[in-house]
Amino acid sequence: MEVLYKPTFVRRIKKLPKRLQVEVFEKIELLKIEPNSPALKIHILHGKFNGLYAFSVSYEYRIIFEYQGKNKIILLDFGDHDIYK
Repeated sequence: MEVLYKPTFVRRIKKLPKRLQVEVFEKIELLKIEPNSPALKIHILHGKFNGLYAFSVSYEYRIIFEYQGKNKIILLDFGDHDIYK
């Protein structure tokens, strides 16, 4: 799976504590290797994010992404549940 990063996503990740950055990149690597892993808890979004997806980094944090074809995704945003608002 090829993963692309939106500039706003990269800026948010750079502001995180190193420990959380490591966790984020571990989940992204898992997504690349095993995109259907139950550990990611991938789910489709509704409402203003209709057609987008999210996966879990931890209980608190999520990454919103969009499929750009069969083997490519773009990471759009990162945050806690407030990013859905």
